[in-house]
Amino acid sequence: MATHKVGYLIGSLAKGSINRKLANALVKLAPPELEMAEIPFRDLPLYSYDYDADFPPAARAFKDALAAVEAVLFVTPEYNRSIPGGLKNAIDWASRPYGKNSFARKPSAVIGASIGAIGTAVAQQSLRSVLSFCNAPQMNAPEAYIHFTPGLIADNGDVTVESTEKFLSNYMAQFHMFIARVKQVLPKDA
Repeated sequence: MATHKVGYLIGSLAKGSINRKLANALVKLAPPELEMAEIPFRDLPLYSYDYDADFPPAARAFKDALAAVEAVLFVTPEYNRSIPGGLKNAIDWASRPYGKNSFARKPSAVIGASIGAIGTAVAQQSLRSVLSFCNAPQMNAPEAYIHFTPGLIADNGDVTVESTEKFLSNYMAQFHMFIARVKQVLPKDA
């Protein structure tokens, strides 16, 4: 199978985020055909259409990083039953200016971890709605709402619970297959 470059966005800006640990695990468990690279967005100013004619350097770098990948993985916490403001701001930058949407026709997947029993289910639904508007084909199954418990994932990405490791490994394998299917139907230059 072909190799695909996948950019991943971690919804939390916190250095010790459990979603950063989850992202580290997903990178480790990804099939070798997926080249994973984090796309940071911490330095983006708040989006305003006043910037559309001339994006600041941080926004241009962010858009360039998205242009360099074939698919996007969103790893997000849930804040107040939605996605973090920083992630929404990044999506707003990526989708602008009009006609230059970085997510259009780009395969995507959504996953997240929370200490709450339902994981990030509500945030993921909110994010999926935004991605639908951005015309990003989304992997709808398997869904992944990770109930994070202390020690589940080490800082280096090692998953300590075998069933969770197997689930996350399968999730990444399914994402790989989804990317391949979408790329067949929606070639980049079409």
